[in-house]
Amino acid sequence: MDVSARLDRLRVGFDSAGCEALLVTNLTNVRYLTGFTGSAGSLLVRSDGATLFTDGRYATQSSEQLSAAGVDAEIQIGNVPEQRTALTKSAAHLSTLGLESGHATWAAQREYSAALPQVQLVATEGLVEALRRVKDVGELARIEAACAIADEALAGILPLLRDRPSERQFGIELDFAMRRAGATDVSFESIVASGPNGAKPHARPSDRRIREGDLVVLDFGALVEGYHSDMTRTLSLGEPASARLAEVVEVVRGSQAAGVSAVGPGVAARDIDEVCRAFIRDAGFGEAFVHGTGHGVGLDIHEFPILGQTATASLEAGFVVTVEPGVYLPDEGGVRIEDTVVVTAEGCRRLTNAPKELVIS
Repeated sequence: MDVSARLDRLRVGFDSAGCEALLVTNLTNVRYLTGFTGSAGSLLVRSDGATLFTDGRYATQSSEQLSAAGVDAEIQIGNVPEQRTALTKSAAHLSTLGLESGHATWAAQREYSAALPQVQLVATEGLVEALRRVKDVGELARIEAACAIADEALAGILPLLRDRPSERQFGIELDFAMRRAGATDVSFESIVASGPNGAKPHARPSDRRIREGDLVVLDFGALVEGYHSDMTRTLSLGEPASARLAEVVEVVRGSQAAGVSAVGPGVAARDIDEVCRAFIRDAGFGEAFVHGTGHGVGLDIHEFPILGQTATASLEAGFVVTVEPGVYLPDEGGVRIEDTVVVTAEGCRRLTNAPKELVIS
């Protein structure tokens, strides 16, 4: 990944944002700009340099990680008051300082204002996030590796369904399988929702045992060097318990395939949502599709853009997004099918490739 070039790309946006420097306090953005992965820190980016502020736990780590990323930045180590003093000195000559308005709290803003009374604080919107939208080759490689790990993990543990485990047991095995396959961590708590629990889009694994004829919604992801994957498959232990559930599976499968086919550069995000939504609506299940069609994926599991009815963005080559329509029938079950895809010049390429066959016999 070309981390070292990101600070200069960020500086290009300062004039239009009305600031001559930016204080980056969102740790994901700090990581994107420097490679630093510590749990505490902030980054002051000026036109003539940058300073990372963190504490003594990360003195060695911060130096190693910035050096490995090729990032030229000063590092200031100290406790919180010492960091505040160092920030005051580093920013004292500024007339305007941008804050990440989506991340700086009101209390923090008041502290900065008191410490830098001569500096005008400017609320900025998404300066770093705008850079993160298009993934570079290194980022795509990590996301693709995370997707491949999730594919491998699912394939390895599917036979366990025949033993009719509880949702919780199967979720634990799925998480361990991803770690065994090389994941740094899981992207989020894996969703294992069987039978009527599948009607809750974000159900948490319970002690309910998976039964013959259940639809089982599996939503999970792997983390590789900070980058996420996201995939959902809906399975059935034997044939679905009812013809209605079997019909819903086919409807969602068709909707998801249509949505993936519609992804491409220049396509409005809300148009992808409408393609999926119209397919489900025409089949008579429109009211049962209760969420948006997808979202961006990268250093955060949910990133720009949102693929939904109120979305205003258009896709660009290099965006990584999910396509995940679903239908949820209270007291019966639910179906969701999701792939992570990267937008290409010609359309898109799937990064999650686990089979979508329904029945586990």
